Amino acid sequence: MPDTHRLTPGTAIRLSDLSTRGRDFCDDRDAAEEEFRALREEFIELQPKLYAEGRQKLLIVLQAMDAGGKDSTIRKICQGVNPQGVEVSSFKKPSVEELAHDFLWRVHREVPAAGMVGIFNRSHYEDVLVVRVHDIVSKSVWQPRYDLINQFEKHLTATGTTILKFFLHISKGEQKERFQDRLDEPQKHWKFDVEDLNKRRLWNDYQDAFEDMLNECTTKDAPWYAIPADQKWYRNVAIMRVIVATLKKMDPQYPESEDLSDIVIE
Repeated sequence: MPDTHRLTPGTAIRLSDLSTRGRDFCDDRDAAEEEFRALREEFIELQPKLYAEGRQKLLIVLQAMDAGGKDSTIRKICQGVNPQGVEVSSFKKPSVEELAHDFLWRVHREVPAAGMVGIFNRSHYEDVLVVRVHDIVSKSVWQPRYDLINQFEKHLTATGTTILKFFLHISKGEQKERFQDRLDEPQKHWKFDVEDLNKRRLWNDYQDAFEDMLNECTTKDAPWYAIPADQKWYRNVAIMRVIVATLKKMDPQYPESEDLSDIVIE
């Protein structure tokens, strides 16, 4: 079940063939939400072991169209987790300093250290998405980046980082409803950016870019998961299934205790 939405390296991927509807995979919201809460409790138990062990690293990458649910996914999966062992990094428009380096420089600095769970809200993939769709750099610049990204991720996995990459796949209709909700609810106005509407006009261009991203960068060690994200409750449980199954496979353990029987606290 954790592999339901895992993409296969070398198999042609068409976004139009991948459902955005969680209801196509589960029609019982109550059961899904109950399963999610149970899985999150397992995550809460496993994460301190990873931190205490201080050896392995878990990197979770989230990419999506605007309003795809990256922020809310992070809030849901991290609720109750010890923040000392989790770091969230967001990648927006690069700074002057970041532009003075190669495109992976700012990303590599945020890769989780031993014992940590790192979550990327957007990521190095922005450099084959936004820069492509908005013609910020030429094709001769962004095209070679697929190979560079694959090499980068291969290096991370070879040095002890387990990578989970989730593409939150929403429909154009669902995005419209979420944008409208941000306009209708005063407490959500802060989420709305007129620039998002300009990006929405480039929906098809973004879909092409995401499709190429999935095809070019689904590898054996770092595959993509295309998560149907129109129903938030399904998105949450689908992602949590993968995270918990991965941590169980990593099998972090508390370090063996020293003999403290002779210590006296005065």
